[in-house]
Amino acid sequence: MKNNQKPQSKETAIALGFTIGIHVVALTGLLFLGLSKPPEPPKQIKTVLIKPEDLPPPEPKPVVDSDSVETADTQVAEKIQQTAEPVQDAPNIPTERKPDTTTIDQQKAADEAKAAALEQQAALAAAKIAQDKAAKLAQAKADAAEKAKQEAAEKVKQAKNAADKAKAVADAQAKAEAAEKAKQLARAEANERARQAKLAADAKRKAEAAEKVRKDAADKAQQAKADAATKAKAEAAEKARKEAANKAQQAKADAVAKAKAEAAEKARKDAAEKAQQAKADAKAKADADARAKANAKAKADADAKAKADAKIKADAEAKRKADADAKAKADAKRKADLARELDNEKESAAEQAKNAAANKKAEARKVASSAKRDFENKVRNAWRMPAGSSGQKATARVTLTDSGSVASVIVNSSDPDVKASVEQAVRAAAPYPMPSDPDARREARSFSANFTVK
Repeated sequence: MKNNQKPQSKETAIALGFTIGIHVVALTGLLFLGLSKPPEPPKQIKTVLIKPEDLPPPEPKPVVDSDSVETADTQVAEKIQQTAEPVQDAPNIPTERKPDTTTIDQQKAADEAKAAALEQQAALAAAKIAQDKAAKLAQAKADAAEKAKQEAAEKVKQAKNAADKAKAVADAQAKAEAAEKAKQLARAEANERARQAKLAADAKRKAEAAEKVRKDAADKAQQAKADAATKAKAEAAEKARKEAANKAQQAKADAVAKAKAEAAEKARKDAAEKAQQAKADAKAKADADARAKANAKAKADADAKAKADAKIKADAEAKRKADADAKAKADAKRKADLARELDNEKESAAEQAKNAAANKKAEARKVASSAKRDFENKVRNAWRMPAGSSGQKATARVTLTDSGSVASVIVNSSDPDVKASVEQAVRAAAPYPMPSDPDARREARSFSANFTVK
């Protein structure tokens, strides 16, 4: 999800800059207006009317004849002063009698009054000029203040424009940063999708490898079952051979016992016959000689019969012995054939076991080789190539434990940064997924990898 919101810090910086600009302009205008002098009000001009009789009498001056003509308009008093009010009860001080200068004094008073009027007019004109000058100065100051106010307003406007421009620049920069951030986010998402796809491919490959291992395990189990059946069959054959040997031995013992019993029976019969014959002989001897011939004939018949019986017995015994020998030979041959068959089966089972061990070892090497490639790819994915080391190479020799942890790692490289980065990548990629088969796991516990900085 893209984040189009401006950073809070940039908005705060823009607002703060705008506020500072406004305050700077306002303070500048206030300082300008405060340091300038306010227009002075026009001075008040007082007009004083003096009566001629209030003027003190002038001191008499000698009249000097001169060619110049003195006029009243040229005689202007330099300064007009208001005289004090006359004291009504002032004492009369006698004075010297002066020459009669009334006419001269009146003329002079008129001239002085005229001069005072002219001076008053000049003062009024000067006051008017001063008032006009003060008004012009006040107007100039008012114009200056207005101009300063306009300049302050212009500066405020410029500051506002500068703030707007700064805000526009900040907005453009924020948009550019947002666009760059969006690009980085897109690149990160693309990298994440690629990583997920790679993980999915690795998971699929590992699942296929696991399925293959499972099938191999099933085949091995089936082979083990067949081996067990073969072993059971061999054991059954061995048991049958032993039972046959025991039976043959028992038969032989039975035959010996039977022969002994028959011999004993024959001896008993012979003894009985001899006893009977002795008894008969004694009886015959006790009998008369008449019966001697009959007895001799009976004896001869008995002898013939005994011989015949002995012959029959001898033939039966010979036949029995011949049958026993033939049976013994047949049993020996059958036992030899069975032993030969068992030897062949043993040789075949040994060959199959040898082939199975070779296949298992080859399969373990194959699984270990695949696991080593996976380990090397995992280390390469975790490796962060150091900057400024392009073209540098490194060789790593890694030894793992049965659980997949790093037991030892030896890195050979002329660049210490490359060496450190490869060792860090080897340790960061742990733990490594070890094969379940003990032989494959033992084979995969050590692997080597070569690295080149691009």
